[in-house]
Amino acid sequence: MQRIGLIAGNGKFPLLILDAARAQGFEVVVAAIKEEASPEIESHGAASVHWLSLGELSKLIETFQREGVRRALMAGQVKHQQIFSAIRPDWRLAKLLLSLTTRNTDSLLGAVAKVLAEEGITLENSTTLLEPLLVKSGMLTRRGPNEQERKNIDYGRAVAGQLAKHDIGQTVIIADAACVAVEAMEGTDATIDRAGQIMSSLHGDASTLSRSLTVVKIAKPNQDMRFDVPVIGVKTIEVMQAAGATCLALDAGKCLLLDGEKILDAANAADIAVVADAQS
Repeated sequence: MQRIGLIAGNGKFPLLILDAARAQGFEVVVAAIKEEASPEIESHGAASVHWLSLGELSKLIETFQREGVRRALMAGQVKHQQIFSAIRPDWRLAKLLLSLTTRNTDSLLGAVAKVLAEEGITLENSTTLLEPLLVKSGMLTRRGPNEQERKNIDYGRAVAGQLAKHDIGQTVIIADAACVAVEAMEGTDATIDRAGQIMSSLHGDASTLSRSLTVVKIAKPNQDMRFDVPVIGVKTIEVMQAAGATCLALDAGKCLLLDGEKILDAANAADIAVVADAQS
C-alpha cells in the first residue's frame, strides 16, 4: 500500500484529507503541528501520527524519510501570528528564514516545499484528494445576488485582486460599493465579525440591520494550491449571519467547501446568496 504524508494544521481540512486518503487506499503518515492540530486526528486511522512543534523542519524531514514518505500534502490553517511570532526555528528553518527576501506566508511555505523536494519529498496540491469539494461555478443557493450585491461583488473582486497580489489577504467585506474590512492576519471569520462590529457602531446591532454586507473571498493570482487554499465552512455562514452579511462570492474551482452541501443548506436557511465566478 502506497504511503502519503500529511502535514496537519488546525480545523477540519486535515481530517477530510486523512479520511479521503484512506478511502483511496493510502496509508497516511501524519505530521501534526502541536500548536494547531486537533487531538481528534489520532482517531482517524492514520498509519502513524507524529506531533511536531512549529519550526521543527529537520524533524519533519527525518520523520517522513524514516516512514518511507515521498509524497505529502499540507492541510489546515497555521495562524499567521504563529508563523511569524511564536515559531522557534531549528537550524534548518532558521537558515531558510534568513534566506527569505519577503516574510509572507507564500514565500515561507514555498521555501519549505523546495527544501522538502531537495530531500526527496514532493509537496502536492492539498486539494488533490478532495476535488468534489471544490466550489462549482454559478449560483449555488436558491437566492442569487441582487443588484446591489452584484455591484458589491464586482467592486470587491477588484479590491481583493489587488490586495491578493501582495499576500495581504483573500477576503474583503463590502457595503454599498465601499470597503468595510480587509482580511490581514486574523482570518476570514474574524474579518467578517470585525465588519459586523463596524456596521453596528454606525447603525446599531448588526443582527437588526438591513443585511447589506457582501463577503468576497478570492484565490490569489496564480494561487499555489499546495498551501493556503481558500476554505469555507458552516461556521463562516453563521458568522456572516451574525454580522449582517447577505452575500458570499467565491472563486470557482479555487475554494473548498469543507462541510459540503451543509454550507449551502445553512446559507439557504439564512437567506444568504452564495455565488462562484471563474477568476478573471
